[in-house]
Amino acid sequence: MNEASKLGVHTMNASDLESLRAGRMFLIIMGVALIILGAVAMGSSLIATLATVLVFGLVLLLGAVFQVVTAFWAHRWRGFFLHMIAGVLYLVAGLFMIQNPVEAALGLTILVAVCLLVGGIIRIVMSVFERFEGWGWVFVNGLVSVLLGAAIWRQWPLSGFWVIGLFVGIEMFLSGLSWLMLGLALRPASKQALST
Repeated sequence: MNEASKLGVHTMNASDLESLRAGRMFLIIMGVALIILGAVAMGSSLIATLATVLVFGLVLLLGAVFQVVTAFWAHRWRGFFLHMIAGVLYLVAGLFMIQNPVEAALGLTILVAVCLLVGGIIRIVMSVFERFEGWGWVFVNGLVSVLLGAAIWRQWPLSGFWVIGLFVGIEMFLSGLSWLMLGLALRPASKQALST
C-alpha cells in the first residue's frame, strides 16, 4: 500500500487526483511554512497568545459590522433587534479584546480550562456508564482533557499568558505536518507507477 492510498487519496477520481498533484509543491511549501509558524508560535507563546486575541477581536468587530448591516438591510424583518443586539455585543467584545488583550487572554484561558474539565468529566462518565465500542479511548481522552484543564486552572492566571499561543502553535504545527504529508504522498504518476 503506497502513501497516497494510506491517506485516502485512492478514493478520488483521476482528474481530481491530477489537479491535486498539480498543486503538490504548493501543499509542501504551505505545510513547511505552517510547521515553521507553529514552532515559532509554540516558542513565543506569549506573543502568539496576544496576536491570537487581537485577531479574534478584529474578527468580532467585522462580525459586528455584518450584523448591523444585515439588521438595517432587512430592517422590516422581525429579527432586526436580534441582529442589532448581536452586533452591539460583538462590537463591545471586539473592542474589549483589542483594548485589553491581556485581560481577554486571561478570560479565554479560564474558559478553555473549564471547557476541558467539563468536557473531560462528561467523556469519562459517559464512557464508564455506557461502555460503547471504543469506550476505553474515550475514557483516556476524557482523562487527558481533565488533566489539561486542571493544569491550566492550577497555573492560572500565569497560564493565561501562554496557553492560547501554545494551543494555536500546536494546531498550526500539526496542520502543517498533515499538508506536508499529503503533498509528499502525491508523487507524480510516473514515480508512483515505478514504486508499485
